[in-house]
Amino acid sequence: MKNIGMIVACEIDAVLGRYGSPLSRETRCGFPVLSYAMGEDRLTVVHTGVGELAAAAAAALLIDRYEAELIVNFGVVGGLTEEMAQTKCCVVEKLVHYDFDTSHIDGTLPGQYEGYESIYIPATPALVTRAVELCPELKRVTCASADKFVDGRERKTELHRLYGADICEMESAGIALTCRRAGVPFLMIKAVSDGIEGGAAEFHAELERTSALCLDLTDRIIKEL
Repeated sequence: MKNIGMIVACEIDAVLGRYGSPLSRETRCGFPVLSYAMGEDRLTVVHTGVGELAAAAAAALLIDRYEAELIVNFGVVGGLTEEMAQTKCCVVEKLVHYDFDTSHIDGTLPGQYEGYESIYIPATPALVTRAVELCPELKRVTCASADKFVDGRERKTELHRLYGADICEMESAGIALTCRRAGVPFLMIKAVSDGIEGGAAEFHAELERTSALCLDLTDRIIKEL
C-alpha cells in the first residue's frame, strides 16, 4: 500500500467530480483534508487555496501527519509561449521561484536557493519520465512559480525570456522545496487554462473544464506508479 498525498489549490470540484464523497473529511491546520481509497493505496487530498505558503504547509502536513510517500499536485496554469495554448497538458520537469531573491546578501542569483547549483529546482526525474511514458501527450516544461497571477502577453513573454519558462503558476515552488527537504518524491501535472494572450477572464472561463482534463491524466498516472 502507498500513501499518496495530493495538493489542490482551486480545482477541488474536479476532485469531488472524479472521486465523489471521501471516506473521511477533517480539518487540519486550517485545511480541509479528504481521504479516499484508491485500490490498495490511500489518497489524502488537501485543499489549500492558492499560493506558495499554503502549498508548502500542505506538503509538510501530508508528509508529517499522513506519512505521504509521494506528493502529487495537479492544476491549471498560465501558458507563456504560443505552443502552450489552452488545454495543453504538461509535466513540470524543473521550476524557478522567481520572486525569491537573496542576491544582495549572499551573491547568489535572483531565484537561487542555498544548496542549489542554479536558479532551477528539479522535480523527481524518475516520476517525470514515468509520467511521459504513461501519457506521451505530456510536454516536459519549466515552470515559473510565485505568488503572482500573471496575465497578458507582455508579462508572460517577459517570464519566458528571463527564465526559459513554458508555464506560470502559484504553488509549485512551495511544494518542490518542501518535498526535496523531506526527501519525498513529487509529481506535478498541469494544464493551461489561459494562453499567452489570456488572463483572469480566460482563467475563470476555462477552470472547470481544464482542471477536470488535468485530473484525468493525473489519475491515470498515479494508478500506474
